Amino acid sequence: MSVALNPNEVEFIAIRAQGPGGQNVNKVSCAVHARFNVGASSLPAYVKERMLGMRDSRITRDGVVVLKAQQSRSLEQNKEEALQRLQALVDAAAEVPLVRRATKPTRGSQRRRLDEKTRSGQVKALRGKVTE
Repeated sequence: MSVALNPNEVEFIAIRAQGPGGQNVNKVSCAVHARFNVGASSLPAYVKERMLGMRDSRITRDGVVVLKAQQSRSLEQNKEEALQRLQALVDAAAEVPLVRRATKPTRGSQRRRLDEKTRSGQVKALRGKVTE
């Protein structure tokens, strides 16, 4: 289930990118820090709750998701990439996990397990000292 993310709630800060790039990397701020406050957003309450409960290093204690995008040399492409990654994070939180129903082992599997335990016990019993 996909929950639409409002791009107006995301704050973009242009920063200088890291890595090689010659003089261009020192002059142009084309990387992006995208900040998204989960608590103040218009997401449904259950999605907010799941996002804040995620153990993700990109989510701060204050409930702000911080993403850094610097793959492209274009500021707009980096903004788009950050939005896509944020949408993927929201989609992961919106997915309701399946409830596991406990089942009992079958009678045959229980019997096989006990037979194997008996066999291994007999093998170990034969490992003792030999007395004449």
